[in-house]
Amino acid sequence: MEEKCEFCHKTKERSEEEYKKLINRLNRIEGQIRGIKGMVEKNAYCPDILIQSAAVTAALNAFNRELLSNHIRTCVSDDIRNGNNEVIEELVATLQKLMK
Repeated sequence: MEEKCEFCHKTKERSEEEYKKLINRLNRIEGQIRGIKGMVEKNAYCPDILIQSAAVTAALNAFNRELLSNHIRTCVSDDIRNGNNEVIEELVATLQKLMK
């Protein structure tokens, strides 16, 4: 499923299984966001909205963990095996951005 990303400088071919898992997670997160929007529109109680917002944060963190582990197992390890050690600095920079 190689697809050019307008925001990315590289692309990655994902297996059908990996693609489906990531898209399913994103679809669930999208549904959670719509739910929160609906809660705000219906003037729901603030702590109830905050609890749902925390659930979205946890879901995004789970998405990031899965994507990062896939990236390390495939792209990073392949590049290192092929002598492209620049990928290590890219990984470190990515981790620093994720941990802000």
